[in-house]
Amino acid sequence: MENIGKRIENYWDERSEDFSRVRRMEIEGADFAAWNEIISEHLPAGKLKILDVGTGAGFFAVLLSKLSHSVTGIDMSNKMLAEARKNISDFNCRADFFKMNAQDLKFADKTFDVVISRNLTWILPDVMAAYREWHRVLKIGGVLINFDSNYGDKNFMNENTCAKGEVEDEMLIECNEIKNSLRISTHSRPTWDIDFLKTLGFEVKFDADIAPLVHKTQTVPYDPIALFAIYATKKI
Repeated sequence: MENIGKRIENYWDERSEDFSRVRRMEIEGADFAAWNEIISEHLPAGKLKILDVGTGAGFFAVLLSKLSHSVTGIDMSNKMLAEARKNISDFNCRADFFKMNAQDLKFADKTFDVVISRNLTWILPDVMAAYREWHRVLKIGGVLINFDSNYGDKNFMNENTCAKGEVEDEMLIECNEIKNSLRISTHSRPTWDIDFLKTLGFEVKFDADIAPLVHKTQTVPYDPIALFAIYATKKI
């Protein structure tokens, strides 16, 4: 597990600069308002303490801090965190960032009102451990928001994904090999996620594909794979 974790970390280190460029295009384009609308609809009322898991280049950190929430972003990639810190500064926002494993959070129980994540769970070694941790750090009544895609049976060398043409072939091969080694790739998603979250004590709602709602910036290289959204409220 440690070796695959390091391999994933190295992969995102290599992708960090390009990934940040795309996220900045989203921030500066029509996507930003679209994401704002979707997320705001599912946030609890008031000023919130939010954990952005797998913050990457800090897209959600920028968005949520502009809504006056207190945001903590975590990621396993130091280079991604460097991009996040640069973006949060460039867009005149504030958030705290830490290098941390999404499956082993260094926060006390019931710390956050919201846990949010995007494009992360498909490439985690142990999604069940991650979901348990996210449940643990949420307050009762808190909300988990997870946006992800079912990449399990996809081949990044063949699919017209956002990485195709943007990322060198050796990185696509590496991504395929990592993905194919992970247990989450064998599950039917988001059905599996929803069923597991319910066992933890979440009440779950979902959208099968929000891509048409948030992919609005014409210059961003989107892929055609459905982007599902899970909105889970912690009941126990």
